[in-house]
Parts: sequence; C-alpha cells; structure tokens
Amino acid sequence: MAINKLLRQAAAGVAMAGAMLAALPATASADEQYFGIPSIRVGPYNVMGTGYYAGEIDYLNYVNMTGGVNGVMLTWQECETEYNAAKNVECYQRLMTNDKGQKMLAWDPYGTPLAYAVIGRVEKDQVVLAQAGFGRTDAAYGPVWPWVFGVHSNYWTQIAMKLKFMADMEGGVDKMKGKTVAHLYIDTAYGREPLPAMRIIAKNWGFTLLEIPIAAPGLEQQSQWRRVRRENVDWVTFWGAGAGMSGTAHTTRASVGFPADRVIFVTFGGAEEDMIAGGDAAKGTYAVGHVRPGKDVPLVQEILKVVYGAGKGNFGSDTTRVGTMYYNRGVAAAVNWIEAMRIAQEKFGKVGKAITGEEFRWGYEHLDFTSKTRRDFYGIEGLIPPFKVTCDDHEGGEKFLMMQWNGEKYEIVRDWMGPDDPELIDQLEKESALKYAQENNMPVRDCKDWEPWAWK
Repeated sequence: MAINKLLRQAAAGVAMAGAMLAALPATASADEQYFGIPSIRVGPYNVMGTGYYAGEIDYLNYVNMTGGVNGVMLTWQECETEYNAAKNVECYQRLMTNDKGQKMLAWDPYGTPLAYAVIGRVEKDQVVLAQAGFGRTDAAYGPVWPWVFGVHSNYWTQIAMKLKFMADMEGGVDKMKGKTVAHLYIDTAYGREPLPAMRIIAKNWGFTLLEIPIAAPGLEQQSQWRRVRRENVDWVTFWGAGAGMSGTAHTTRASVGFPADRVIFVTFGGAEEDMIAGGDAAKGTYAVGHVRPGKDVPLVQEILKVVYGAGKGNFGSDTTRVGTMYYNRGVAAAVNWIEAMRIAQEKFGKVGKAITGEEFRWGYEHLDFTSKTRRDFYGIEGLIPPFKVTCDDHEGGEKFLMMQWNGEKYEIVRDWMGPDDPELIDQLEKESALKYAQENNMPVRDCKDWEPWAWK
C-alpha cells in the first residue's frame, strides 16, 4: 500500500469532491429512482466521508453503466453536512425531492448524531433511515422502528464482540473478573452509544469499566491516556472518529507507554487512514471491521474495470483509496439499496419501474444475503458476513472482523466474529426500544403476519 500517498489523498479529499455534486444517468429512462446523499467532504471527519460516499457513488454509477436496476436508472444529489446534526437536518429537508419532483427513498448520514437528528421524521416522510453499522442501536428492534435499518451490525453487538475478543485473549470470560477495561470515547451520542451494553456485561463478567470521555474533535487526549496508565488498565476500547482523533490517540498512547496491542479501535476510527495518521505508533493496534477491506473483492474489481476504466470514478485516475475500509463500507451500503429495490420491484409487480418509499421499506425488511448465490450475484462474497433482516430484527448478521495493523495494512485476526452472548444483546435492544416506545407513546407493530421473501 502506498501509505504516504493514501494519507495525502485522504487529507485532500475535498478537492476532488465537486465533480459528483449532482449525478444524472447518461441515458434517458422512462423511470428513474432518486437518492439523496448527505456527504461529509469537509471538516474534521472528511477522511471517512470522502471514502464512504465515494464507494456509494461509484457503485451507483456502476449500476447505471451496467443497465440500471432492471432498466431503472439511478439519479442522486449531494448535500454537505460537515458531520453536523443541524446541517444534516437541513440537507434532509432540501434533498427530500429533486428538481423533477422525485422523492428520495433513503437517508444514509454516516454518523450517529446525524441519524438521531432525523430518526423521528422518517416514518412520517416514508424514508428509510439506512444506518449500516452506526446510529441508534435499539432501532434493531423492528416492531418499534419500522423505518430504521442498522444492517448488518450495530454498536452493542460490536462492543460485545470486542469484549469477547478480550476474554478469549485472557483465556475465557471467567478470566475477565478483576480486569479493568477503559472506554475512551468522543463525548457525543456516538461515543456514548455502547455504554448501556458495556455496563451490563461488565457487571455480569466482574470487570471494572472506566468511562473516559474526550471532548470533540478529540485532538487533546493527554489527561485521558495518563489516567489509563495510572489506573493500570488492561484493555482499552477507543471510540473515536476522524483521522485527527485517531492519530492523536496513537501518538499519545505511545507517549505514556501503553501497549498498542491492548487497544481496540471502533469501526469509525479504525480504517487505514486512521492507522496511517498514527505513523509507527499505530503498529500492532487492533480494529474492528464492519466489512472486509481490499481491492480483491469481486464487486470492487468490477467497479475498477467499469467505472474507473471509463474515467468516471469518484477519485478520478487515482485508485489508491478504492478498496479501503471506508470505501468498501460505502459500496456495501449501496448494495443494500439496490437489492431492496430489486426485491420491491419483484414483489409489487414493478420490474423496470420506479418504486415508492413504502415499497422500498418492504424490500429493506426482506434483505437476505445468507445465500452465497445472492452474494455472488452482487460480487460481495467475503465483503460482508451473511445476514438476514426480518420484521423483528432490523440488524441481522451481528458479525465483525477483528483486524490488526502491521504498519502497512490490516491482517485479519478473527473472521466474522460475534458476541459471546448474542441473545443478551437482542434482549437489551428489545427492552430499550419498548421502553422508548412507551415513554413516547409510539405504536408497536405485531410481526405475526410478516412473511419472508425468497427469490424464485
């Protein structure tokens, strides 16, 4: 991997952004399907945004360049949120319909505070809140949150998986008793999201949990890492966002002498760019993967050939960041959109036609990538774990990769690993969602009439 080149391009991501501000299909179509894209190309979190939305847009271009979704061409418009909740709401309202009067189907803000900002609106607006691997965790319980989908993982399953990995490294869950785990987190809704599950698991396993907040944007961490060293912490879960915060974590951790291989980074702060920002200090650090990185994924290979081969890639002629963690997450997220469209077209007799928001929601609630045949259809075998969405379960797979940075790239340490007790996490999600519904007088769906969907 050309490390310096990757870091330079990540820092300069804004420069290449304008070309894709609004993308329209190259050929006319009787029906078009419109998506609004809340991009993050400027600000302290631009590295993750430029990677993620490049993956989404490159895949949408790929779909158009290979015939659309059963002939339906895709169109989209971007709005810059700067990872700011208020601007995200403005973008949500602005992009609800395009200049042709077409209504967007989904909103994918790629940030938990941003997801929280619109979660109360999407059902009324009939827009799917697509929060793949982020956002409000208890939205995994579909009866309370019918329009919100956190496929194929969320923060409670992620933190439970991290704790299981720690337990395995210590020799079993029983060996966690008496240990100390520090949760260093950016002091936002995103950083605090895993704490309810962590507190319960800490109590059940008998370890001490230190909750150590870091003020956004996270560029000052000296006091927090000194506390980690002073209190003889055994493991650290680092819950940050942005290459600046991650790079600061690596160098500050090293300065206090805490070992890199006792730190596990969250999916948002643990991409290649986040490790590169830490230089030599990042070597040996663990990170969790929502998707598998690499250019060798069949679909990514196709995007390189079709989209970049035609000179239409989001990164222009430079493919350095294609296949990185953030990029591949964007590709995987957009695949969910297209599969939901295909399912809805088939179900509602609209093959070759645009669909409605409610039809798209139905398709999302019937995503099923447990079949290798279906994963191969999209060329995503290995990119994501097998997962299936149902009325009761809007998450699905509950699996992650555990990766370790070797100074140049990630090595996979554990392949698609889940929590020690997934039933506990499911129960916590359900209880939290039902409590919220009761406190806010929200209806709770009865899933008894829900029927699965299978491709014929």
